[in-house]
Amino acid sequence: MSASIVAMATVFLTMSPLALPTWAIFIAWAGTFLLGGPSRANAVKMITATTTGAVYGVVATLLNQATGTMFGEGAFARTLALGVVIFVANGTLLATGRIPFFACIPGMFFGFASLFATYFDGFGFAPGDLAGAFVSAAAMCALSPLCAFLGLRLMFAPTAPAPEWTEPEVKAEAPA
Repeated sequence: MSASIVAMATVFLTMSPLALPTWAIFIAWAGTFLLGGPSRANAVKMITATTTGAVYGVVATLLNQATGTMFGEGAFARTLALGVVIFVANGTLLATGRIPFFACIPGMFFGFASLFATYFDGFGFAPGDLAGAFVSAAAMCALSPLCAFLGLRLMFAPTAPAPEWTEPEVKAEAPA
């Protein structure tokens, strides 16, 4: 129920003039729990990954705008050019995911997809503007760890202590 309250509150971000893509919150919110739940480390990891993915989405969009007709003007030629751009962008994104600081490939795909959907579907405070789509998608993805935390916080508020926004302690076991 508490997650539903937080989710309901995000709907107001879709209203004009913001028109923000709140579904991007939900995608990365689920990703926060795939990382193990809300914590500072997971928030940093998710925000870093989704922002990086959104940057790759911007680059892919700009590359497609620059090279979209490199094989010709027809539908097949433009689709082939887009395929080449996606192949290069996706391969580079996957290679970036091997760097420990960026090692959350699903999160990068959340940001990548959120940027595309925001830009091409006309969401954001400046529909049709690539920079506005980036800010809008990245902001919504960045709110997701906070929403995950708030959902748990509200759930446990009345009767039990809420989970802390800290890393769990790792207890060393004595050697056998």
